[in-house]
Amino acid sequence: MEFNQSDRCEHFSCPERSVSPAVYILLYVCSAAVVLLTVCGNLLVIISVLHFKQLHTPTNMLVLSLAVTDFFIGALVMLSMLIWMIESCWIFGTHFCICVMMTASFLMTLSIYHMVLIAVDRYLALSNPFLYMNRVSVRITRVVIVSDWCVVVAYNFLLFYFNVDFMSSFMCPGECFLSLNVFWSIIDLIYSFIFPLSVIIILYTRVFVIAKKHATAIRELNNHTRPKTQKITSHAMKSERKAAKVLGILVSVFLVCLLPYFIYSLLGYVIELQLETFQKATVLICLNCTINPFIYALFYPWFRRCIKLTITLQIFQTDSALINVLS
Repeated sequence: MEFNQSDRCEHFSCPERSVSPAVYILLYVCSAAVVLLTVCGNLLVIISVLHFKQLHTPTNMLVLSLAVTDFFIGALVMLSMLIWMIESCWIFGTHFCICVMMTASFLMTLSIYHMVLIAVDRYLALSNPFLYMNRVSVRITRVVIVSDWCVVVAYNFLLFYFNVDFMSSFMCPGECFLSLNVFWSIIDLIYSFIFPLSVIIILYTRVFVIAKKHATAIRELNNHTRPKTQKITSHAMKSERKAAKVLGILVSVFLVCLLPYFIYSLLGYVIELQLETFQKATVLICLNCTINPFIYALFYPWFRRCIKLTITLQIFQTDSALINVLS
């Protein structure tokens, strides 16, 4: 089908703002607060894991790398996306749009694959704890993290290299919607959503099954040796229920934040959707980075202790890195 780009851009215009000045100011204040919460929340996670030696575990290395990714999304991407949604028009120009979209694509894909790595980590830890303790080290985890960053960088380089002309031909003043050709759209849908989502759902399903088996085994053990192990088994069962709850929140938030964007991407080739829908879906992905610190860290007591030590500046004391934050 022949498409006239000049006609498309000629008919595009930014809608006039219909909100009152007070609401307009409130929207900007709320946007600044969300960005600040995202940056500070992830920065606290970064400081906590880096500073305290007791937190240098394979799982926390993944949490650290995820927090770094989400920190950069909050610092480099989120504010411009929120302004775009408030103004209903891209006001920063074409070149800045391309830079923001490339950065957002890289960081958001990286954030998704960190969730995959955390799912793999939890599955290995529960399915074969002895092998996990003997084989999975902080050093190996760091190598995996670096490899993950390199693979995502290479993928996004190829994605934009083979679509740069195609994307530029669809740019209009006031828009920031970088289109991909059909082939790369399908590749991106599989790589950035279908594959990681499938891995997460499969692994977390296995985690729930394993946790249920453990709970059943503990219950049977408790029935046979009640006087000696009742307190221990009760504590173990409570910990497993808490872990299952956190995993359920993790998967739910992941789906809520990511599904709208990729549904939009999929339906965009079938029916005509409003640009406003794309804006909201993109902002929702960014908000996932605001929620991540609470999902991965705020549910755990050690993070609250680290926040207290950081805010009170006790981390600058001698040997503060050796403080026991897990007890």
